[in-house]
Amino acid sequence: MTTTTAAADPVLSVRDLTVEFPTGDGVVSAVNGVDFDLTAGETLAILGESGSGKSVTAQAVMGLIERPGRVVAGSVHFGGVDLLAASGEDRRRVRGSGLAMVFQDPLSALNPVWSVGFQIGELFRVHRGLSRRDARTRAVELLDRVRIPAAAQRVGEYPHQFSGGMRQRVMIAMALALDPKVLIADEPTTALDVTVQAQILELLDDLRTETGMGLLLITHDLGVVAETADRVAVMYAGRVVETGPTDAVLSAPAHPYTEGLLASVPRGQSGREERLRPITGAPPSLARIPPGCPFHPRCPYVIDRCRTERPPLEVVASGTIERYAACWRSEEVGRGGG
Repeated sequence: MTTTTAAADPVLSVRDLTVEFPTGDGVVSAVNGVDFDLTAGETLAILGESGSGKSVTAQAVMGLIERPGRVVAGSVHFGGVDLLAASGEDRRRVRGSGLAMVFQDPLSALNPVWSVGFQIGELFRVHRGLSRRDARTRAVELLDRVRIPAAAQRVGEYPHQFSGGMRQRVMIAMALALDPKVLIADEPTTALDVTVQAQILELLDDLRTETGMGLLLITHDLGVVAETADRVAVMYAGRVVETGPTDAVLSAPAHPYTEGLLASVPRGQSGREERLRPITGAPPSLARIPPGCPFHPRCPYVIDRCRTERPPLEVVASGTIERYAACWRSEEVGRGGG
């Protein structure tokens, strides 16, 4: 099943990705058969609550799942190579020059004992064989590219001397150092104030336009998705439950979970009293995912079939727009059929 809407071939193609973590409470099924494609120059947002499997999906794509976690099935095709079947050396070679990642906590991701210029420059020294002086020059260029003022002076400073927003810009500079074809941004605006969030998102979008890279954006923020993404994949309990063009999915959701997310967010309509409708219940334990549709215990549209049969991710009838949803009642969702 292919979920690509663009005519261009995908630069990154993920199929049936499945990740498990053995624990004392049983096997945690963090990612369960996830499929998606990303084409050059587009932004795909992976949306969902905490614990839905978004970040684990990104880590698996990058080959960063650590023991006891394991990828038990699936493929990640990049540049004609299945990264899950490739050798460790081949995967390391792709990181940075092909795939790069911006983590949500830059203070933890940056080394506190080295200057930011040294850490950026190390990428050029290791991967490009540049001298220390030339690597520092490239580091200054990258800091300037991500709009850090006085880059030539700040290149010698340490992570603790930068604000949260500036540290995130340093992480973006490191990710862009080797001109990757795909950038994965995992909650890149977490813990930043609203103004700085907007600046970081604008920067990422400008860099995507400038370089033509594909941007995979991991987020729980519907506002971020609406403003930045070309397409969205909504995840719940480790599965993609709906995917399609952002405008189509957010204006007429075909899965009750997507509809619930939209109903729980204030719309900001002036002069009208607004009553939010939170999704009842809580996400299931990933060690004990219920049978059938994993959302059925919280779903207002539930029928007996939902409790026993897992709905596949299938095409939703919506004219010429290619959309997919995993719901037995997708045609009734959004029409008040619950």
